[in-house]
Amino acid sequence: MIVILSGVSGAGKDTIKKELIKRMENVISLPSFTSRESRPGEEEGIQYHFISKEEFKEKIKNGEFYEYDLHHENYYGTSKKLMNEKIKSGKIIVKDIEVNGTENLIKVLGNDTKLVTIFLKVDKEELKNRLINRGDNLSEAEMQLRLNRLEYEESKIGLYDYVIKNDDLEKTVQIIMTIIENEKRLEKI
Repeated sequence: MIVILSGVSGAGKDTIKKELIKRMENVISLPSFTSRESRPGEEEGIQYHFISKEEFKEKIKNGEFYEYDLHHENYYGTSKKLMNEKIKSGKIIVKDIEVNGTENLIKVLGNDTKLVTIFLKVDKEELKNRLINRGDNLSEAEMQLRLNRLEYEESKIGLYDYVIKNDDLEKTVQIIMTIIENEKRLEKI
């Protein structure tokens, strides 16, 4: 089973993913590849696989991604090789990905793999506070770019099995853990 977490930058995808891995057995992460610089505290292979734009374009040319997107001027993509290895492990994969990537994974994997899609909603004012407090030192233009993306991302909510307002971390994690347990039971039926 692959659990996809989506929402705008700052919606809490990575924080929730970490909590699910910490609290649930048999849950692992599948980091995307990205051409962006790592943020303070991020580790190679944990949050992302960090590569240059040139390396990313080479992987695109070689057909190494199930999906990829140019997002906030950086590439993000899901490795076919890594995804297939994780699927074979039989573990529950938690993947945080933006809406275009979700749409592409549904098209590519939806018929063969159990996908559970979850969209994390966050109010615009709360989002702004999270982006400020995250320590990215965003310029006003970068901040506006992320805030403007909110409307586009929310226009894709119809793709998702579940939509959760992420205004309380503990509550959100508990809801998602319940969803995963229910989906595991449904998968066995």
